[in-house]
Amino acid sequence: MSELSGLMADAAHLRDQGHGRLITYSRKVFIPLTKLCRDVCHYCTFAETPHATQPAYLSPDEVLAIARAGKAAGCTEALFTLGDKPELRYRAAREALDALGYDSTIAYLTAMCALVLRETGLLPHANPGVMTREEIAALREVTASQGIMLESTSERLCEKGGVHFGSPDKHPAVRLETIRLAGELKVPFTTGILIGIGETREERLDALRAIRDLHETYGHIQEVIVQNFRAKADTKLADADEPDLDELCWTIAQARLILGPAMNLQAPPNLSPGVYQKLVGAGLNDWGGVSPVTPDHVNPEAPWPAVDELARRSAEMGKVLVNRLAVYPSYARAAATWLAPEVATQVRRMSDAEGLAREDDWAPGNTEPPPAPQVLLSSVDPEVARIVDRATAGQRLDPPEIMRLFAARDADYRHVTQAADALRQAVSGDVIRYVVNRNINYTNICYFRCKFCAFSKGRTHDDLRGKPYDLALEEVSRRAIEAWERGATEVCLQGGIHPDYTGETYEAICRAIKQAVPGMHIHAFSPLEVTQGAMTKQESIPDFLAGLKEAGLGTLPGTAAEILDDEVRAVICPDKINTSQWLDVQRAAHRQGLRTTSTIMYGHVETSLAWARHLLVLRDLQAETGGFTEFVPLPFVHMEAPMYRQGLARKGPTFREAVIMHSIARLALHPAIPNIQTSWVKMGPAGAAICLNAGANDLGGTLMNESISRAAGTQHGQEFPPDEMEKLIRSIGRTPQQRTTLYGEVPDDRRAASFVAGELAPIVLTPPRKRVAA
Repeated sequence: MSELSGLMADAAHLRDQGHGRLITYSRKVFIPLTKLCRDVCHYCTFAETPHATQPAYLSPDEVLAIARAGKAAGCTEALFTLGDKPELRYRAAREALDALGYDSTIAYLTAMCALVLRETGLLPHANPGVMTREEIAALREVTASQGIMLESTSERLCEKGGVHFGSPDKHPAVRLETIRLAGELKVPFTTGILIGIGETREERLDALRAIRDLHETYGHIQEVIVQNFRAKADTKLADADEPDLDELCWTIAQARLILGPAMNLQAPPNLSPGVYQKLVGAGLNDWGGVSPVTPDHVNPEAPWPAVDELARRSAEMGKVLVNRLAVYPSYARAAATWLAPEVATQVRRMSDAEGLAREDDWAPGNTEPPPAPQVLLSSVDPEVARIVDRATAGQRLDPPEIMRLFAARDADYRHVTQAADALRQAVSGDVIRYVVNRNINYTNICYFRCKFCAFSKGRTHDDLRGKPYDLALEEVSRRAIEAWERGATEVCLQGGIHPDYTGETYEAICRAIKQAVPGMHIHAFSPLEVTQGAMTKQESIPDFLAGLKEAGLGTLPGTAAEILDDEVRAVICPDKINTSQWLDVQRAAHRQGLRTTSTIMYGHVETSLAWARHLLVLRDLQAETGGFTEFVPLPFVHMEAPMYRQGLARKGPTFREAVIMHSIARLALHPAIPNIQTSWVKMGPAGAAICLNAGANDLGGTLMNESISRAAGTQHGQEFPPDEMEKLIRSIGRTPQQRTTLYGEVPDDRRAASFVAGELAPIVLTPPRKRVAA
């Protein structure tokens, strides 16, 4: 092995430690706000001198037109590039700025970034050159990231005869100070070096070490670009030698070794066409911004590669090409720290759980068709295969192993979903079960303030969807009777935590239903409601559960779990019961002989670490009690959720995340919990069908009424009748089977009644009133 080959192999190994199989790019639109510049770099064709017929700056309308074209083409980033402070050199620039109403180029840039952010939702990334602290701070309010190419720390290049002679903004100390100030201000920052402009190899390494030192101090360098000089006509370096491929690969590899495994290292692909695999082999993990709309205005002679071509070439090196945002994932996941509030809101809405760009427009509850996964890789990551084999064998996975499965894409994603489906077939065969039931949400009045809930209301809280109500027992009984007549074997009851409800209230609801329909199974009351009821009766949890069971309660839903990770609960439901309390209620119910379901509500503020913790605490409790009948992934429906409206949450899981949650649940909970249910309300029928091919074996309930997800904004119906359920199940080659709540057989008369159900009578929503315990 040659010295260069060994160096590249070491760098690639280090890159894989930090980034695995992913290689990223940003789908961007390039906005050249002005091509005027006070510097005279000897290799640059971007900078121009003023022309009488050429406006000095793009107008706001021109900026918006470019940004809107990018938005229409699926871009997520608006890259603003411009020369350094041209008003300090050109009267034409000063006059143009005055006409526009701004006193500096960066002030105008700040306004245009704000315009693009608010009008198009694209995330601005600004490269305005050297800046003051005040200018960086102002831009931070309206940009996702900023940048300045260090280029070199060689002061020789600023001397007479050097490429930066006559360019005051290219002095290394000035540029390093801009980078330092950005660190103090917590700005996700891009920088890099330009090779082949007269510097020595040692000077390149010195520049890379300077970048490393700043990042170690402030943690803000989100990417480092290694850009190779390209000779351009009409410049002083038109006839200069360009660095060859070996020189570029040597520099990329050295950059990786100096900057470490986690750094995002980029080399522009349009400057090295046809040798993408070599650059990947040298240790990079990012292709930079690629535009489907605008050329590279700095290097107009070098066209962007097609994204499909980049994906294929990356796959040849065993890498999965994924779209990132203008701000890199680690900063996106810590948006409250690194981004201004307005920008943070947009980043959250555009990102997935890993902080990468969402892959499509699908979100839980909307009617966008499910996207088809792309598979370009020819092999599965051995580590993914190893973890899947451990899970299939029934072994308990560790959190990092589960997180690795959640990150699976391309061939790895297919392997996880197919393995989960094979395990589903081994455990439950080709039968897909469902229950004919009715949801009865007895009140939407609640004194808790969960940030994800669009269902609950105060007594007079009329915004969002619907008015406050508190069902009379007569209406609860009427709905139960009607459900029985329509073939239901179960009523599922949940509601807000009404301030007037006591333990007697919950017992009275059970007694009323059992008196009206003795054969109806009552599946009711989350651990939060149980905790509330026990507290008001001044009883222990076990004693209160015993009373509910005597009143007719059959099983409990495993809701109010949301995410069983107290770090997340402190954000989304700080006044709710904590993880231990939730588990204690479930444990107590199981010991009373009351079986329960288990759930997760995912896709809002949490990461895959919280998902892993959640799955493992459920597995561990099941190993202790055996009381869970099923696990139900409930993707967060964002549309009307308060924390989404306030800019604090994502748009639910992506489709890939939603499907693989079912697959990983099948694997991580095996063999403890045999039934994995998919929610047609949130996934939609087409999405639910895909989940049934990815590890799920249960389609849930027909519901008849669905209030909670509808309040959050889901566009799917309130009832999925048995004939439609069975049609869907048969369409994927499976056998439908009605079940009871406890997965028993349904009597023939119940099944027959469910297929001839009449129309539901109008529901009555009793207005709020003072409750008196029965």
